[in-house]
Amino acid sequence: MTYNNLLTQIEEGILFITINRPSKLNALNMELLQEVGHIFANEVLDDAVKGVIMTGSGEKAFAAGADISEFAQFTVEQGKKLSADGHAIMKSIELCPKPVIAAVNGFALGGGCELAMACHMIIASENAKFGQPEVNLGVIPGYGGTQRLVQRIGRSKGIELLMSGDMISGEEAARLGLANYVVPAEELIEKSKWLINRIAKKSPRAVAEVVKTVDALYRDGMDGFAEEIDAFGRCFGTAEFIEGTTAFMEKRKPSFR
Repeated sequence: MTYNNLLTQIEEGILFITINRPSKLNALNMELLQEVGHIFANEVLDDAVKGVIMTGSGEKAFAAGADISEFAQFTVEQGKKLSADGHAIMKSIELCPKPVIAAVNGFALGGGCELAMACHMIIASENAKFGQPEVNLGVIPGYGGTQRLVQRIGRSKGIELLMSGDMISGEEAARLGLANYVVPAEELIEKSKWLINRIAKKSPRAVAEVVKTVDALYRDGMDGFAEEIDAFGRCFGTAEFIEGTTAFMEKRKPSFR
């Protein structure tokens, strides 16, 4: 499918999603978010896809926030709907049963930072800049940023960045635990592919169950420990469990489909 704001390509089983609005520093408009939602509801589930790498076109930005011109005149109810729609799309990324990596080149601000945090892992280039500057506009993050930033780096530093709107570097993001790795810009995609390919050698069923159980930790009304018990049990008797345990006892590497 062709998108107006995204470029997609499957290479060696990896689905690359490139945010393609370089003249706007890849700012997120509503159409773009809907396109992302469509991809995660459809294309990502293709059996040919083993993982996803999301990045931004050009060298300046992963996504430098939301397209403010779209919602500057919104009413309270319109603002709530915009946020709710954004939350649903970010959650579809977070619950993806396959690994999703944000390869952050340049600015990841506002909605762009929220999009990166919805991905399972973040690999940052040395020129990356992260931040939630919404307080400068008289508003707060609306796509889950107040929750995911604190989950990733802790309450005290997270609330400081949310209140101040300050940016941090890729190096600082890695030190705080927001990014998994920070690499030179020219190594960003290769490092992301390396990590996807490492995970792709593991049991796909087990990887998907990891996503569910980790998510349960942050869900209201859910007991993450109970979810782990159920997920652990679900793994038994599957073809992947049989292959994994048999390979271990036979002292060979497992071959998962």
